[in-house]
Parts: sequence; C-alpha cells; structure tokens
Amino acid sequence: MQDTIAKLLGEKRGILAADARMKGMGKRLEAVGVEPTPENALKFRSILFSAPGINEYIGGVIINDDTSRLMIEGAPVPEYIEEKGMYPIIKVDEGTEPFGQSEEVVTKGLEGLPERLKEYYGMGIVFSKWRGVITISDIYPTDAFLEENLGRMVSYAKMSQAAGIVPIVEPEVLLDGNHTTARCEQVETKVLKKLFEKLNAQGVDIKNLILKTSMVMPGKDSGVKAEPLEVANATIRTLKNSVPSEVTAIVFLSGGQSPDEATLNLNGIAKIKGDVPWLTSFSYERALQGEAITAWAGKDENAPLAQKIFVERARKVSLARQGLLQ
Repeated sequence: MQDTIAKLLGEKRGILAADARMKGMGKRLEAVGVEPTPENALKFRSILFSAPGINEYIGGVIINDDTSRLMIEGAPVPEYIEEKGMYPIIKVDEGTEPFGQSEEVVTKGLEGLPERLKEYYGMGIVFSKWRGVITISDIYPTDAFLEENLGRMVSYAKMSQAAGIVPIVEPEVLLDGNHTTARCEQVETKVLKKLFEKLNAQGVDIKNLILKTSMVMPGKDSGVKAEPLEVANATIRTLKNSVPSEVTAIVFLSGGQSPDEATLNLNGIAKIKGDVPWLTSFSYERALQGEAITAWAGKDENAPLAQKIFVERARKVSLARQGLLQ
C-alpha cells in the first residue's frame, strides 16, 4: 500500500477531486450557463481527465459511485482514468445526516460498505475516500459529535483496508464562520488527535492511509485574510502536534479558497515545512476546476482552452506543492 501511495503522490503529483454529486456539480454548471444534467457533468469531467499531459501533475482522480458506473469513449470511467495514467479513487460515503437535535451533521454510508468495497476492488480501484465535516463555533464541535462522526470514519478506514483498498480519511474543518486562526488551530488539533487515537485503538494501519485535511485559517466571515506564512505556520504546527510520524502522506484540501489562495497557501506550507515525516501534497476540487469550467461554459469549441487553463493551474499547484512557486 505504501508503494501505491508513493506512485499516486509522486514528486510532482497530487489529487483532483471530481466527486461532487449532481446537487453540488449542478450549481457549478448553472453558474456558467450550462444545463445541470449528468451528461453535461460527465462531458466537463471528461475534458479534465483527457487534458494533454495532466498526469504529470495529477496522480489520482476522486469520483463518486454514480460516475464510476458511466462510460467515456467506450470505457468505464475508472478504466478511462487509469488509461490516462492516473489512479481512480472512489468516494464511498453517502453524504450527511443530522446528529441528534443539533446543527451538526454526521457522515453516513457504512451500511453495505464491505460489499461495495469488494465491488470497487473488482473494478480495479485501490483508493477510497470518506469525508466528515466539522463546523466551528463557540459551542461546536461537541465531544459527542466528534465521538460519533470520527468513529464512523474509523470504521470506514478499517473496512477499506480489509478490502485491500487504501483509505483517504478526510475530517474537513469548515471555513464557514467567523472564528480566528487560533480557534481553528485548537479545533483541528483536537479533531486530528482524537481521530488518530481512535484509528490506533481500532487497529487501523496508519502507515497505509492518507490524511486529507484542511489548512488552518480564520473563518471566511471573520473579515480577516491570513497571509500564506501565517496559514503555513499554523497548519504545520497543528500537524506536528496531532499527526503521528508513521502516517505516510497528508494531502491538503482547498476548502472554499480561491485558486490563487489555495496555490499560494500550499506553496507557503511547502516552503516552511522542513523535515516533516510525511509526504505532503494536495487534493483540490474547485481550486483546480473553477477557472476551467468558466472557460468551457458548455461549448465544445472551448474545450481545448479549458484544458489548457486546467493544466496550467495544475502545473502551478504542483510547483506550490514543492515550494517552487515564484
């Protein structure tokens, strides 16, 4: 599994997240004047997957279950991604459900998961992903919520490894809210410490998983814009205080940042991270795709331009992942 992780996240490569369900993807299509249909979503994604030379910068693509059952140019989507020199990664959670009477939500999708993982493995998929969302406020996250939501994430990771699939655990601390960088660091440190305590307690092999995590930043409603150096210092300090050295790789999510913000903050992290024990990279969605979908706007004649813009952003993010962005 560690060899596979190293191939996925080779020296320049990261992950493209293309796993948004139609509800989220439909909004992005509508925003650029495109009818929000599964056919149009697949058309745009196929433009990304087939962009010339993209596998130099992208080692894997996260897709959802619906997409995994579609075809591009006569090939199943996972096979098509593999033919392009990238690993297909399957999102296996099934969204969220309310947690008690609170505003917090827990991730669902454990029911029938071992059977689904077996099916995905048979499709040639060797990476999976499970996302949990954590809201920051004066009262959230609650301890009871973290116990339940992280417990489900750990169960997923154990099932995934039992199926021969590398799990990507994604406890996303949301940027929503008016919290400070210090409050974000406090919460993220607590979340990650608890996650790895539970992973170890349940016998999950933490060497053979990938952590997908948020950068440590002030809330987007706080009116404060943190500079890349501040984000980098807070993020690296948080990881050093909460993530065991045995973990092989950490990838950062963009979490609502603009393409430039996500790129510059990643570059800042790479520049100051020093001799950390983990391989670090990126797993971005809108920060990689946003400019390309605007350029495409549903028009076939715009596909080459969209691909060029997408590859250029991926190149910049790849440089940032190495701390080489000027």
